[in-house]
Amino acid sequence: MEHSSHESLLKHPNSITYESPFPLYALAISHSPYRVAVGSFLETYNNRVDILSFDPDALTLKPHHPPLSFDHPYPPTKLMFHPSNPNLLASSGDFLRLWDLRDHSIEPLSVLNNSKSSDFCAPLTSFDWNEVEPRRIGTSSIDTTCTVWDIDKGVVETQLIAHDKEVYDIAWGEARVFASVSADGSVRIFDLRDKEHSTIIYESPQPDTPLLRLAWNKQDLRYMATILMDSNKVVILDIRSPTMPVAELERHAASVNAIAWAPQSSRHICSAGDDTQALIWELPTVAGPNGIDPMSMYSAGSEINQLQWSAAVPDWIAVAFSNKMQLLKV
Repeated sequence: MEHSSHESLLKHPNSITYESPFPLYALAISHSPYRVAVGSFLETYNNRVDILSFDPDALTLKPHHPPLSFDHPYPPTKLMFHPSNPNLLASSGDFLRLWDLRDHSIEPLSVLNNSKSSDFCAPLTSFDWNEVEPRRIGTSSIDTTCTVWDIDKGVVETQLIAHDKEVYDIAWGEARVFASVSADGSVRIFDLRDKEHSTIIYESPQPDTPLLRLAWNKQDLRYMATILMDSNKVVILDIRSPTMPVAELERHAASVNAIAWAPQSSRHICSAGDDTQALIWELPTVAGPNGIDPMSMYSAGSEINQLQWSAAVPDWIAVAFSNKMQLLKV
C-alpha cells in the first residue's frame, strides 16, 4: 500500500467516537432509527448495555435521549438487533435473552434457557439471528452444543452436539443451514434437514488449535472466513473445496480478534486485532504468489476487540477498543 494513502487513512476524518465509563466488547447496529447497542466487559456479575443514537448525516453518536440502558448479568458475549425490527434486541451470556426497546425504557421479553436440570447453564459464547427466518436464533456454547431456538414460541427447535470441545461461534448461511467453529479446531456445516450429519470443511493445521470466530459471506455463500487463536491470519474458505483455504490474509502484526464481510460486496472483508489495526481487504479472483495486501487500514488507540460491519449502515464499520466504540466511514 502506498505511504500517502496510509497517512490519510490514519487521520481518518470520517470517524465518530463514543467513550464509555466501562471497557466495551459487544456491539450491534440497528436499521433506522439508527441505534447502536454497546455492552460492557467487566469481570463481575453486574454489566450493562447502553443504547446510542447514531445520525450518519450529522455525524453524531451519543447516548439515546431519553437514556436507554439495562443491566446485564455477566458481560454480553454478543448483541444483535432483529434483522428487520429495530426495537428487538438479543444478547448472549449465561442465557439467550430478548429485550424490547421502547421509547422510554427497555423491557426484558424472555430468558431462553435449555438446561433441564437446574437454573444454571453452560455459558453461551455467541449466537446468530437467521435473516431468512428471523424466528430462528442459533446459539453456541462451551458445552460443545449448538442450539436452535424458535423465539416466537420460546422453544428449542433442535440441539446438536456440534463439536468435541467448546463451540466458539456460529453463523447462518441459509434458512436451515448453519456453521460453527470450535476449540477442536474445525469448521463444521449443519443442515437442519439432516441432523445426524455434519460436514467438516476446515481443520486447524496444528491439531487442536482453537478457531475463535466465523463469518459467512452473505453476498456469496460459497465463502466463509475464520480466525485461529493467537494467530495473525484470516483464513478464507470456499465450501466447494474443503480443507484447503482459498486465501490466507497475513498482514496483521499480532493476533486477529474479529472479522466481518462487507454487507454489500462479496469481495471485501474487514479484520481487526491486537496490533490496533482494522484492515479492509479486497479478495482477488486469483491470489498472487506474495499474498494479499489490504486495500486500506485504520489505526485505533489500542487493541481492537470487536468489529461489526452492519447491513443497517453499510458505509460504516464499528470497532470496540478499550472503553471506546468508534464508527469508521468506509
